[in-house]
Amino acid sequence: MEIDALERDIAALSALTDPADAVAPDIERIRREVAELKRDFYAHMSAWSRVQLARHAQRPYTDDYIRLLFENFSEIHGDRNFGDDPSLLTGMAWFQGKPVMIVGSQKGRDTKQRVARNFGQAKPEGYRKALRAMQLAAKFRRPVIVFVDTPGAYPGIDAEERGQAEAIAYNLREMSRLPVPIVTTITGEGGSGGALAIAVGDRVFMLENSVYSVISPEGCASIMWRDSTKAEVAAEALKITATDLLGMHLIDGIVPEPEGGAHTDHAATARLLAPFLSRSLGELSALSPEEMIAKRYDRFRHMGQFFV
Repeated sequence: MEIDALERDIAALSALTDPADAVAPDIERIRREVAELKRDFYAHMSAWSRVQLARHAQRPYTDDYIRLLFENFSEIHGDRNFGDDPSLLTGMAWFQGKPVMIVGSQKGRDTKQRVARNFGQAKPEGYRKALRAMQLAAKFRRPVIVFVDTPGAYPGIDAEERGQAEAIAYNLREMSRLPVPIVTTITGEGGSGGALAIAVGDRVFMLENSVYSVISPEGCASIMWRDSTKAEVAAEALKITATDLLGMHLIDGIVPEPEGGAHTDHAATARLLAPFLSRSLGELSALSPEEMIAKRYDRFRHMGQFFV
């Protein structure tokens, strides 16, 4: 980004300049102007710019949130049907002294990790593993905390042969009636049914620069205009940003990110997210399972209904 390059140039110039030099005040003035420009840019970013930030390779992933927010994480592997899916992390942990179950998308940092984790695109065994963990949470009355960051479910032939659509649909049904609190956070990309299959929650939050949509901007542009280069136009039309979705009452809140985006400071991002999780779990724990399920059903039943 040009602003980042400017900041690096200013830092390099400052390192070469004595504070007593006549140009020092000018360098400091330029530094303030660039900082103001950066704040203005992030406050008025386009939907497409937020897509780019949501996909940033250094954004915190589920394993980062586990390290920064939770204690004594014990991973659960496999769906007891076909195998394990490393694109989804599941396991038990402690959050602020209370036991919880964690389910989250997991991308990779480098090419080797991304290939191993299928770029965060889950297969049927991944969704069945996630549901197995959630049902285990229900058995022991543990709340479920979900982190979503996936471009979508894996569309390969092997996934289809093993029942991709059925696994997603089954998760939607079972999560809607799980008798424990479910708190979901979209931390990067929330892509289509692949995201929704683990995102049916009593509370759904989005990080400030995350996106959540039925299709990627590139996919939408390819369908609508037969031209994937119109992805920027499609991103605006899809209304995929956190602000858009909060305005349509499809999510419950927006988690602020550190200046420059979550990728700049993982620890600060986790600290900003923690109160949202803590408050939600406190509110939901006060409800009976019957009340919670009824509210969850009512919440999703009324989505997409607009009255003029």
